[in-house]
Amino acid sequence: MKAFIAALVVLLLVGVFGVGAFVYSGVYDMGADTRHARPVRAMIGTLVDRSVERRAKDLVVPDLQDPQMVLDGAGHYAEMCTGCHLAPGMAENEMRPGLYPKPPQLARFKPDPRAAFWIIKHGVKMSAMPAWGASHDDKAIWSLVAFLQQMPAMTPVQYKAMVAQAPADDDMPMSGEAGHDHGSAADHGHDANDMQGMPMPAQSGSTPAHEHGAG
Repeated sequence: MKAFIAALVVLLLVGVFGVGAFVYSGVYDMGADTRHARPVRAMIGTLVDRSVERRAKDLVVPDLQDPQMVLDGAGHYAEMCTGCHLAPGMAENEMRPGLYPKPPQLARFKPDPRAAFWIIKHGVKMSAMPAWGASHDDKAIWSLVAFLQQMPAMTPVQYKAMVAQAPADDDMPMSGEAGHDHGSAADHGHDANDMQGMPMPAQSGSTPAHEHGAG
């Protein structure tokens, strides 16, 4: 028994040393123009999926059919998200081809509301997806989620019409300070390019989260 335990300890030490040597060697290519190795991609995808699922499962979803909530969300989306996630009628831009993981096109599927809220609010490490909860309150984030549920069914004309009617992102109360002007998205330290790499989980039965946003 003692020999077995000793062998396990030796294997553990060898494993730790091996991982450390691999990391410090710099042999793994972290360039955004090179895809992750399949095992790394699978590990990251599972890590994101399970982490979001665990933390979002008990969220209480408000009435996402509220027309005013959807309209407010359209204004947020136009200001915060289109540079990376596009919108109905928008073509690829100069930035997106060079992003890795590539941000999902959110006009193509309905994300799970709880997961979408959590990701928008808290962001995702090492994906360039920011934690918008630092500058937007829960009401604003839920409005974005409500809009995301409607956008896949919109034509480009309908999308543009809704955005034209929506209050601008900088006109909406944020962080619980109603009526206070916090400035535009750029004034928050973000711009439309900030929402990169959002691994937005889809509704049950659709493509897994990491395949939507983790390249």
